[in-house]
Amino acid sequence: MARWILAGLVGLFGVAVFVLAVRDGRADSALLFIGLPVLMSIALVLMPGRTTHGRVFTVTTVGLLLAAVALHEGAICVVLAAPLVYAVAHGAAALLNWAEQPEKRYALLPIPLLLVLALEGTGVRLDPEQAVTVTRTVALSRDEVASRLADGPGSAGVRSVPLRMLRVPLPERVDGSGLAAGDRWMFHYPGSAHGSGGHTVTEVVAAAPGRIEFRVVEDSAITARWLVWRSATVAWKAVGERTEVRLSIVYTRRLDPSWYFGPVQQTLMREGAGYLLDTMVPR
Repeated sequence: MARWILAGLVGLFGVAVFVLAVRDGRADSALLFIGLPVLMSIALVLMPGRTTHGRVFTVTTVGLLLAAVALHEGAICVVLAAPLVYAVAHGAAALLNWAEQPEKRYALLPIPLLLVLALEGTGVRLDPEQAVTVTRTVALSRDEVASRLADGPGSAGVRSVPLRMLRVPLPERVDGSGLAAGDRWMFHYPGSAHGSGGHTVTEVVAAAPGRIEFRVVEDSAITARWLVWRSATVAWKAVGERTEVRLSIVYTRRLDPSWYFGPVQQTLMREGAGYLLDTMVPR
């Protein structure tokens, strides 16, 4: 009975952590992706029974699906977070099971460390500012590249495998054109079951031969859930009879922990930047 009561208390505390994280706008922090799985694992291990990992898997899966509904997330966020959440939950459960043996009490030592790591994003953030750069060499002259860019992004490019598999939101339509300071481009995103996909408005803030710089003036796109666009630069130069075009994007990552979501978002952003560049200057 005592184990049931303790498990219930830990479980209730985990639910409280979830509610507070969402209410206080901390749903992007490590508190949700590390802290909550650890607490729920402790509760499940304390419950009587022999199928600890089976219970952990079931509850973790249900929790991910419920979080997707409660937080209005799409499949992409569930897929990206699932490996981390499963690893933390099953890892914590294994450590707690080992620690039940008197000679293996040391297995409890990583648990406080996991709970400390779960605080990232609740007050302190590590390297949230990130940037990606993609380069294409096209069979066009510098003037032809400038002309293509001035027309704005054209037809949809070819989505890479990661973008297709995860169904990463990409602009379905772009309004606007021009390379002069003050010219604006509006990127429209496809809607979902939860409403409009929103849009991102960029403005040319600096223009020079072979280089243009953009800033983001408005962003209501679905991607704002995971990152904040900051700026972008397109530069091009002649390389023999061809032209090298480079797109650099600066953004702020909104998901923590940094050691997990940093590389994941960097990879997806690089793929997305390549897709965008292909729509402006087809290879």
